[in-house]
Amino acid sequence: MARIVIAGSSDQSRTQLSALLSSSGYPVYRLCAGAGELRRTLNDCDDGLLILAGQIPDCSADELFWDYGEQVHILLIAKPPELEGCESQGIFRLALPTSRQAVLGAVEMLTQLHRMKLPKHTVDERALIGKAKEILMRREGLTEPQAHRALQQYAMNRGLRMADCALQIVKGDGNKHDS
Repeated sequence: MARIVIAGSSDQSRTQLSALLSSSGYPVYRLCAGAGELRRTLNDCDDGLLILAGQIPDCSADELFWDYGEQVHILLIAKPPELEGCESQGIFRLALPTSRQAVLGAVEMLTQLHRMKLPKHTVDERALIGKAKEILMRREGLTEPQAHRALQQYAMNRGLRMADCALQIVKGDGNKHDS
């Protein structure tokens, strides 16, 4: 089953969503209040579903989609003006006010999409990606999210999978130490 992460600035909205999903058979992996906590959670979580209850301070839904859109499906539940400000086409949206059935229907649809996804990375590939990010962090002075984003961008620009780009980075770093 997809790991469900709920994030939002309102404790009440996070708690209500969690109760709704849990009572309907959807286990909630984690509740996050801020951008830092959310990014750490998503970095630890290989895939799943992110439900945004409105906007989070210091982090837009579009930024989250750019950084994590390949690994999680994002559902933004917000008032219409907030939804209109969201530019990424890959973010699913529900306008407030909404019904219990609409939320559960959206979550069911996204969990089905999750099930249809092919496995992204093997354990070995994840380890390789982690090693490449460490190299980028050390060599370029990047944070972990910046290294992840740089690796994603490198892969997209070259039309390669992240694991293949990670292998190039790791091999390139090994060659520097051999000289």
